[in-house]
Amino acid sequence: MSKICTHTDQIRSVRPSARGCEECLRIGSEWVHLRLCRSCGHVGCCDQSPHRHATRHFQATGHPVMEGYDPPEGWGWCYVDEVFLDLGADTTPQDGPIPRFI
Repeated sequence: MSKICTHTDQIRSVRPSARGCEECLRIGSEWVHLRLCRSCGHVGCCDQSPHRHATRHFQATGHPVMEGYDPPEGWGWCYVDEVFLDLGADTTPQDGPIPRFI
């Protein structure tokens, strides 16, 4: 039996909180890839980045689903069920140019 996401009802259309990792921009740090919270629009960095802000956002808020966001890649990840999601065309447009790091 394959594992499925039981949190798809919590996926929202959101506006990105920043044009890069919100916390990394604030502290002047670099990131590898960006992740977008599909509950609130928080933009954080991936787990390969030094600070793992997207995962920290999940741990602080419990918001379950994030989207690969630089550029929108059509997939999501449910932190709770630990499963990838195919978002298809339900991706979040970038809010202007995203600075590139690493």
